[in-house]
Amino acid sequence: MCSSHVTIPLWRRGLQLGGSNMGTVLDIKIKRANKVYRDGEILSGVVVVMSRDTVQHQGITLTMEGSVNLQLSAKSVGVFEAFYNSVKPIQIISSSMEMVKPGKLPSGKTEIPFEFPLNAKGNKVLYETYHGVFVNIQYTLRCDMKRSLLAKDLTKSCEFIIHSLPQKAKLPPTPVDFTITPETLQNVKERASLPRFLIRGHLDSTNCMITQPLTGELLVETSEVAIKSIELQLVRVETCGCAEGYARDATEIQNIQIAEGDVCRGLPIPIYMVFPRLFTCPTLETTNFKIEFEVNVVVILHDDHLITENFPLNLCRM
Repeated sequence: MCSSHVTIPLWRRGLQLGGSNMGTVLDIKIKRANKVYRDGEILSGVVVVMSRDTVQHQGITLTMEGSVNLQLSAKSVGVFEAFYNSVKPIQIISSSMEMVKPGKLPSGKTEIPFEFPLNAKGNKVLYETYHGVFVNIQYTLRCDMKRSLLAKDLTKSCEFIIHSLPQKAKLPPTPVDFTITPETLQNVKERASLPRFLIRGHLDSTNCMITQPLTGELLVETSEVAIKSIELQLVRVETCGCAEGYARDATEIQNIQIAEGDVCRGLPIPIYMVFPRLFTCPTLETTNFKIEFEVNVVVILHDDHLITENFPLNLCRM
């Protein structure tokens, strides 16, 4: 029986073990673990430089930026050709500081503290962080370490989250009762061919606190055809605009099934949906863009008929 023996060169062992070839690592640590801040607060943390050897550099800078990025859906691009010229990213906040002047950093771990006051430029507002499809509101920190020609410059970015200031006025609850029958449906071509059904329900409020779930109840009283599924669909409606006009696009954020199969008639089915973080924000309307939300109650029948009832929502932070 023969056994083979492979020798790994020392330099390769260093790579495998993360040894001396690790180089210099740049990182940004924000003081708050959840990275959530509000207008008027101080964003603080440390820039961390880790290296096995002394680091020669040409200066370390830290930049904080917040901006709104708008884009058009494919169907709207031809309609608003001037859109790309008129709507550049909207800068909300921007600040930069030199953290360390050119020189050397010792080997090991070096922590450099920083503080940025979060105050919007001029009369602008720090809009809440929002990750959409055609509207994106994002706040980032970027650290740059300039180095000599032979060594590559180092860059590290991280996102921090802005929550809008709580609304001062108390939001009155706006309960909505609904009844769905073939007669109440809109955009139906052959109403006579629809099976008979009667679905009742209510939403506790369409004025919603973003930190609280959307709640309500639904009840299938009668249906000639077996039911396949009942779902809640949360939709974002994003409007981007310029002098030429506005492009409005609705896209799905999430879809939650609240009942499966042919549900018992007369059985109350709870409606419960949590608003996802970052993908929702308080309802927002500005001169260049608008972010709104809606919920669809969707009933799918066994013959694949789709029954949809739409409810506009007003989200806010209290």
